[in-house]
Amino acid sequence: MLKITLPDGSVREVAPGTTPADIAAAIGPGLAKAAIAARVDGELRDIMRPLENDAQLALVTSRDEADALELARHDFAHILAEAVQALFPGTQITFGPSTDDGFYYDFAPKDRPFTEEDLPAIEAKMREIIAADKALRREVWKREDLIARWRADGETFKAEWAAELPEGEELTVYWSGGDWLDMCRGPHLASTGKLDPAAFKLTRVSGAYWRGDQKNAMLSRVYGTGWLNKKQLEAHLHKLEEAGKRDHRKLGAEMDLFHLQQEAHGSVFWHPKGYLIWRELEAYMRRAIDDAGYREVKTPQVMDARQWEQSGHWGKYRENMFVIPDEVPNVEDEGPLVSDDADWMALKPMNCPAHILIFKQGIKSYRDLPLRFYENGCCHRNEPHGALHGLMRVRQFTQDDAHIFCREDQIVEEVRAFCALADRIYKDFGFTYSIKLALRPDKRFGSDEMWDKAEEELRNAVAAAGLNTPEYGWEELPGEGAFYAPKLEWHLTDAIGRTWQVGTIQSDRVLPERLDASYVAEDGERHRPVMLHRAIFGSYERFIGILIEHYAGKFPLWLAPVQAVVATIVSDADGYAQTVVEQLRAAGIRAETDLRNEKINYKVREHSLAKVPNLLVVGRREADEGTVALRELGKEGQSVLSVEDVIARLAKEALAPDMR
Repeated sequence: MLKITLPDGSVREVAPGTTPADIAAAIGPGLAKAAIAARVDGELRDIMRPLENDAQLALVTSRDEADALELARHDFAHILAEAVQALFPGTQITFGPSTDDGFYYDFAPKDRPFTEEDLPAIEAKMREIIAADKALRREVWKREDLIARWRADGETFKAEWAAELPEGEELTVYWSGGDWLDMCRGPHLASTGKLDPAAFKLTRVSGAYWRGDQKNAMLSRVYGTGWLNKKQLEAHLHKLEEAGKRDHRKLGAEMDLFHLQQEAHGSVFWHPKGYLIWRELEAYMRRAIDDAGYREVKTPQVMDARQWEQSGHWGKYRENMFVIPDEVPNVEDEGPLVSDDADWMALKPMNCPAHILIFKQGIKSYRDLPLRFYENGCCHRNEPHGALHGLMRVRQFTQDDAHIFCREDQIVEEVRAFCALADRIYKDFGFTYSIKLALRPDKRFGSDEMWDKAEEELRNAVAAAGLNTPEYGWEELPGEGAFYAPKLEWHLTDAIGRTWQVGTIQSDRVLPERLDASYVAEDGERHRPVMLHRAIFGSYERFIGILIEHYAGKFPLWLAPVQAVVATIVSDADGYAQTVVEQLRAAGIRAETDLRNEKINYKVREHSLAKVPNLLVVGRREADEGTVALRELGKEGQSVLSVEDVIARLAKEALAPDMR
């Protein structure tokens, strides 16, 4: 008999071959109906998979939402593949994973790529399969038998993948009913009927290369979103609709903030209004870091490859670096542009090695520490073209980057102070956040002892800052740290509930060792400093993109590129409008005139689209009375006020939060 231990500590003795579903039924009919899967010694498994050994067992229900969503989305992906093969015979299947909000599947169509016009028919077929309540049954196959089956069925992609899976790995398939199967590790729900047929929607079709390599065959990728019920789906679709309205690329064009074009893939062309937002953020951050005792530095864009080899980035990160030959290109003949003898340099993908080089200039004493070097550092990373996305993922970006060189006994206090600084800054922008600790990855530099110490220091610092609580979503993320250091991550929640991982601080003992940084300690001996890598915005580009979407373009007044526009109804008021603008500017308010020969309703619509916070309308009456008709963005109606009253209302709000 097997001994199965339940979460309450009770032990049940069952025969080998008993399933978690059997145990749920033995406990009671309510649990038998609710249980959808099981965790066996922590591993998520099918509810119908027989137990083979003594184990810890926890039954999973829809209340375990993360597990339930993962199962549902995985099932939706398989049902999508089955539906496509039923509707389009000869289509080959490849991979179909779940995603953060749904699923996708990559197909090799027989005749033509799929289009979005195909989606309604595929959805209808998927609902048929769900209604049929087909059992999802797991089987273990021998490698050679599975490869032979795929080849016989004309599934060349599946056959290739099965042949390359590691020797000794158990190969499993799942049957849908008795007539369709796919290779999959699982787990799955017990049957297709466990899904809500109203809880999914196919969303789009795109091209994708087999195994992500552009040298391979082009496939058709069908995306969908999947949930546990219709209410969750509708809420998600509403969020997508709202996100579409807030898309920073769309608003960036309407507000004349920036543009991107193929002549500079992944690099932003900032227009005057967009760069004004940048400058306000930069000035705000400079005031914050000056108050916190940082010293601003500036380091080179291009550094010798040997420096990157020594730091470890050349081996870990070279494919993402722009590499440059260190020689004058050949322009005299038809020979190679660059010789075989050229040394190599690289555009910096990060600032940390350069900051160590500054630290190493001159002898540092323990009394000098902590040293906090800050840089608005422009970096380049060679992201694939297909991965670029507006301001959110670019090739050239500027980090609000800093590195704190400190002694071992200073780490906890430095990290605690950074937590307090980040808290103040994020709240100034109206964000709530959660904080996570990303722990050691499998591939890393440094000893286990070093990682134990670094991880515990970050835990202690968060506790000292009072942030390791459910209110701040405190969580530890195994395997998510950098190759040289664990890190704290700040995940911001925006106005429509999306989360963005932005700020970080990392406790690093590896780079100071690799790049030979040291200070003279109280004992007269040389010791390694600990290097804290930290950022709050992350990058200016991405943070501005997040802000555009968070505010839906309606920036708080201090960040708005144009804080007020004085628009005339008739040309007789042009002179008065100019006078009002001069008064506003003298009070520190960014103001412009609109003297065009257009109807006022046209001007109102245009400035509303450009998200101008305040429109001051003036005509003959306002000019005679020394007043303006104030229209505030997003509010109905208008208020007639004196110019002095308008300035009094706007002047304080036009200042950055730290200057009020």
